Amino acid sequence: MTTFDGLDEAALCRLTGAPRVALHATVGSTLDVAHALAAQGAPTGTVALADEQTAGRGRAGRAWHSPAGAGLWLSIVLRPAAPPAGGTLAIRTGLAAHAALRVAAPGLEARLKWPNDIVAAGRKLGGILCEAHWSGEQVGWVAVGVGLNVHGPLDPAVAALAGTIAEFDADVTRLGVLAELAPRLGVLAALAPRLDAREQADYLDRLWMPEGTAPVVGIEPDGALLLRRPDGGVERRVDAD
Repeated sequence: MTTFDGLDEAALCRLTGAPRVALHATVGSTLDVAHALAAQGAPTGTVALADEQTAGRGRAGRAWHSPAGAGLWLSIVLRPAAPPAGGTLAIRTGLAAHAALRVAAPGLEARLKWPNDIVAAGRKLGGILCEAHWSGEQVGWVAVGVGLNVHGPLDPAVAALAGTIAEFDADVTRLGVLAELAPRLGVLAALAPRLDAREQADYLDRLWMPEGTAPVVGIEPDGALLLRRPDGGVERRVDAD
């Protein structure tokens, strides 16, 4: 029987409150598992979890190093009543991850790098990827993938720019992060399609941008970032460079 840090699927459901946890020792990508489960009718909040990914992916087709025992590699099926606007879901997932880490790793001072990274001390600890499946003009489901480097090892190719949560809080555990994160993700399907004023303010309060980035003016209800141009105008950015 496959277990995750000692817990089987039934115990993981009790830990997270998820209606189902599909647990694998090794998969290509938990996002692919989540899409397959959704196509079979899996309810919102269903979690796909793996100890290792061999073909984990990030945004823009980048690979995500996901070795066994090193991190939290999960995807969740969400069935929103209305399609989330723009990058709203990625923003909300970032806020959920930040809130979860404040509890599970209190020694960590995490920040959010727009649009989909979790960072600390300027180093990337995790990433978010949202993939929607459409049926005509209706969204059938969204698979939300989250990868968090809880422990090492890191891919040597990115080790200078990446970090692990354990470097900042040695007591962190994968189950501790999972228990805090999964319930916060599960409720996102019920939210309105656009960010409200509180969510916008919370995100800006947690935002980290690399040195040399244009000054941030604000974030819009659809998740677009507003930057001050050198000529004094405002640039609306909907995707990272």
